[in-house]
Amino acid sequence: MEKGHHGLHKLSAAGLLVTLGIIYGDIGTSPLYVLNAIIGKNPIDSDIIKGAISCIFWTLTLQTTIKYVILTLRADNNGEGGIFSLYALIRKAKIKWLLFPAIIGGCTLLADGIITPPISVSSAIEGVKTMYPSFEEKYIMYIVMIILTLLFAIQQFGTKFIGKFFGPVMFVWFAMLGGLGLIQTINNVDILSALNPYYAYKLLSVHGGYLYLGAVFLCTTGAEALYSDLGHCGKDNIRISWIFVKATLILNYLGQGAWLIQHDGQTLAQAGITNPFYGVMPQWFLPFGIAIATLAAIVASQALISGSFTLINEAIRLNFWPKVKIKYPTELRGQLYIPSLNWLLWAGCIFIVLYFEKAAAMEAAYGLAIVLTMLMTTTLLNFYMIIKRYNRTFIWVIVITYLIIELAFLYACMHKFGEGGYITLIIAFVLFAVMTCWYFARKIRNRFVEFVKLDKYLPVLEDLSRDESIAKYATNLVYLTSADNRYEIESKIIYSIINNSPKRADIYWFAHVHVVDEPYTMEYRVCEFIHDDVIRVDFRLGFRVAPKFNKMFAQVVKDMQKRGEVDLTSRYTSLHKHKIISDFRFVLIEKFMSYDNALPFYEKLILDGYNVLKKLGLSEEKAFGLDPGSVTIEKFPLKISETKALKLTRID
Repeated sequence: MEKGHHGLHKLSAAGLLVTLGIIYGDIGTSPLYVLNAIIGKNPIDSDIIKGAISCIFWTLTLQTTIKYVILTLRADNNGEGGIFSLYALIRKAKIKWLLFPAIIGGCTLLADGIITPPISVSSAIEGVKTMYPSFEEKYIMYIVMIILTLLFAIQQFGTKFIGKFFGPVMFVWFAMLGGLGLIQTINNVDILSALNPYYAYKLLSVHGGYLYLGAVFLCTTGAEALYSDLGHCGKDNIRISWIFVKATLILNYLGQGAWLIQHDGQTLAQAGITNPFYGVMPQWFLPFGIAIATLAAIVASQALISGSFTLINEAIRLNFWPKVKIKYPTELRGQLYIPSLNWLLWAGCIFIVLYFEKAAAMEAAYGLAIVLTMLMTTTLLNFYMIIKRYNRTFIWVIVITYLIIELAFLYACMHKFGEGGYITLIIAFVLFAVMTCWYFARKIRNRFVEFVKLDKYLPVLEDLSRDESIAKYATNLVYLTSADNRYEIESKIIYSIINNSPKRADIYWFAHVHVVDEPYTMEYRVCEFIHDDVIRVDFRLGFRVAPKFNKMFAQVVKDMQKRGEVDLTSRYTSLHKHKIISDFRFVLIEKFMSYDNALPFYEKLILDGYNVLKKLGLSEEKAFGLDPGSVTIEKFPLKISETKALKLTRID
């Protein structure tokens, strides 16, 4: 979010327009492929069409409107949303297993999202075949891959400029959806009867509707994004704009249904169309329709990419993901660029295009993973409502209702496993393995970190800083500590200062970063144990705040100098008279597992995975944004278990 962006949280015309551009890309482009997936290559059956539209209407009402727009948006973490934000809200309940729904939800959301750009862009570009039936599909593939490549390539420059056009583009898109649908609906008013839930019941009970539910579910796959992007626009703007968005979506589905019923008994090929979405367009409007659809698909893809960056950034801050390079291409607060993730997503999208080749094949695999995300959100939402002391009867009704709905969708989507859904589940499983391995490895390592009372060593540090028989190591010596208790310190840090080649400094600094459950908290506390000699700084940073430690620490020191708490002038005589700023040396302690340690097999496996991931991720100094020239890395073994004494015999 940019500076002052919270102004857009208030209900306003600007806020509503921004919301259209950011929130509804995924769910807004669903008319491109939902009814196409339901019909497939089968003959058009008016009863099935009415039943499918009835299911779509009630899915958007129950799943999107009631669950997400009305209920889940209440679970805002200081204005922020998303499954990790929801987890941050409820982890204070100390229920350890809730970690798994949070990780599973994040992984499946990211995995299924890899299909969103290819399916949206492919569905839009395939409209060309409606105009030119002889247009070869391989050229459509090439166009889709070029668009996706350009989209991922511009991420490094930020989207501040093009982002201004997202709102107007999506407004035109939704206006077009509603207008085209309204024209067809007026021509066949009988289609309005499809809103009657009886037709949904009839589809499910008479026509084996569970086979169609997997395709119907595609109409609500973007509902999770309404919650994930809460922080960009605010709940009031989302709720009001959803009225307009839902109305245009329903009108378009009704219009497509009216057009399909006019071709009852025919296949789409016999009707001379590749997609009912383009069937509702007059021939003269097709070039404009395809162009607007392509722009809307690009906006949807951009929203997915930005959301993925935010998701992984949160995962890093919550210790679910290895530290990776994060860039900030613009001054917009919250806008970031993760190069490694960007190109992994690009590779995944290109693979999806090459593997499935066309949108119809992607439709068959789409949705299986995202329904798992929704189930995980329902699980976490249950505990949120318990913590907030909602009425117990209300909680039971909500949870049971949505478990039934989402389990039904999961059952319906299971047939997608063999049609390509296994790809997204494999990706989700790999992501889950990375997150759980990283999280539990850090838990194992932290379990064996030894802490000592700092006050016990304060006299030693004070004497050491004045001992001129030892060469000065640095004027300001800064250690990053993981000790949450400010009166404790790792024994390895004391060993580094005192025993491992004694390090004399004028001021010893101990800095600690604590990640809090609020998203954008930026606070610090200073504790002077010995004035101008031993100082500890505790940072409290939100889980969406990037730890730019170098800048933050420099700001703290400047603030302390203004208050007269420290003197930053160099302590060296020749430099002091010229008022040269004193030097700082940062020391990072890297802990490694000794080969002598005896650990259970599964813990060794987790730590081996952790070591591989650590090599692939950023080094500690880069992760904290420290200048390598002012950083010393010291490695110490973690002592987990006593090794057997060696039987050495002394001989004379």
